[in-house]
Amino acid sequence: MEKVNNRVHIGDILVQNGVISEEQLQKTRMIQNGNSDYSTHKFIQILYQDLDMDYDELMKAVSDIYVLREFQLSEEELTDEYIGNIKRLLDTFSDSDINEFLSLDALPVEHQHKTLIIATADPTDARLVELLTRLSINHFELVYCRRNTLRELVEKVLYTKNDILQELEDVQITESEIEEAATEEINEEEIDREINQSMLNKLVEGMFIQAVREGASDIHVVPVNSFTTDIRFRTDGKLNLWHQQKKVRPEALVAVVKDKARNVDRFERDRSQDGFIQRKVDNVNIRYRVSIMPIVGTEFGKKFESVVIRVLDDRKVITDLNKLGLQDHALKLFTKAINKPSGMVIMTGPTGSGKSTSLVAALHHVMDPSKNVLTVEDPTEYIIAGARQLKISSKMTFDQSMRGILRHDPDIVLVGEIRDLNTAEIAIKLANTGHLTFSTLHTNDAPSAISRLYKMGVEPFLIANAVNLIMAQRLVRKLCDHCKIEMTNKHPEVARSLGFTDAEIEESVFHRANELGCKHCTHGYKGRLAIIEALYFTPEIRSLILDAGSNIDEEEIRSWAIEHGMMTLRASGRERIKEGTTSFDEVLSMTVED
Repeated sequence: MEKVNNRVHIGDILVQNGVISEEQLQKTRMIQNGNSDYSTHKFIQILYQDLDMDYDELMKAVSDIYVLREFQLSEEELTDEYIGNIKRLLDTFSDSDINEFLSLDALPVEHQHKTLIIATADPTDARLVELLTRLSINHFELVYCRRNTLRELVEKVLYTKNDILQELEDVQITESEIEEAATEEINEEEIDREINQSMLNKLVEGMFIQAVREGASDIHVVPVNSFTTDIRFRTDGKLNLWHQQKKVRPEALVAVVKDKARNVDRFERDRSQDGFIQRKVDNVNIRYRVSIMPIVGTEFGKKFESVVIRVLDDRKVITDLNKLGLQDHALKLFTKAINKPSGMVIMTGPTGSGKSTSLVAALHHVMDPSKNVLTVEDPTEYIIAGARQLKISSKMTFDQSMRGILRHDPDIVLVGEIRDLNTAEIAIKLANTGHLTFSTLHTNDAPSAISRLYKMGVEPFLIANAVNLIMAQRLVRKLCDHCKIEMTNKHPEVARSLGFTDAEIEESVFHRANELGCKHCTHGYKGRLAIIEALYFTPEIRSLILDAGSNIDEEEIRSWAIEHGMMTLRASGRERIKEGTTSFDEVLSMTVED
């Protein structure tokens, strides 16, 4: 009962202080009553997760209510000595204790007069006090710290990349050794000696951790020559050099990754291999999907391998359609298509264009305990609570799973990719027999997916009757809200080439990236946005496909759809430019002329 009164008290004070409205208070109480958790922590969580309130604004208001001082640190104060003091303080805790602090968005920062100062981004979480009690810390003070400030501090204090890299830089390699390594056969004993150096293992583990903390989607490990390897992170769709490792054999660095990956043979260097790694980073389980392929090197006879590691962080899974960031018209058609009891929704676009993200959000929108939801993906990317995700292996291949799924009483099915006629026919059959079916296809735009299905061997009448929507998607980088620059010269010739009219050029405010960037972004961009081409199957579209028979004309379908309101990828990009959320360069690089 005490918790209920505390929760009401906090809510009433937030209303009195003008932080939330009475309507927001009532909505939050209603949601909270539905899950029977009456804690202040849950109350605040509902406000920022369900009602989209600003996290830092809420936590600052709560901190003021609790009379907590704010922990602030300027760049001038963040000295090596200060960081060293925090490191020495953390040395008094075990790794598991530090991980618990991090999982609660907290970090011990100093001792003052026998009192431990804890910086926390969430002062409402009672588990933090429970942890301190369990550690027998009786004298402590909680200070509020903005979440981004805390994360930057954690990165500087706990991530020891520079120390590791300095150790590796100190390794001495002679010119004769480099020349010898360029021509010699692989010496497994020499590689063993190198990989047994703890600093090389630390580098690889640090690489895994930093990729997660920097929000990278992929890690690329690429040999340059006999003693040089590039490590690149793909962030916001672009590959950037994270570190160039010299004085270590590429084979040794790749061998470390192989040793950490399951289903990978370290001594196999002549064929492609796929494996996976799992790690707990900041107390969160992260999966890494590993792809290894032999490549041609500059040195004759060397067996170089390229490694690409996909970072799978379930925290990035979007379960709310409204948080996908789709433009209004596309969101309306997408929602309409997935709310049908049966039929097929197809996402098209290149690898990394966000197709799976959109489909997983769609699944969460339509699934409930009364429906049997099955997924067939090779490989499975994200864990979807409430779905039965079939496990692909040598004993149950993708094709076998597709055939078996028909006998497994599905209501909703997600097929990772339509890769051939067999997959297409089963997916179409599911859609035409009362099942809601989601899948992806690699085509440039929405209308060309119809031709692709037909060229696979799917009959036009089956396509026309089965499909609800084909949605082509691309991701463009989002301009940084803090440093984007308004264009004084609108470059009308570039704007016209993108399809802007003279009236639009005159009326619109265009922005470009600040190439120098700021502390919030990378070269003027932070995050990505979807641009969408949504082809909804109206009766008229179905008739065009049926009437065409074996002469499907995707240009005719495209023209009719545009005439009746379909927004092309480039038109969608123009809207993003007018919003001030992306640049000319991004839309030009991701789209073709209408």
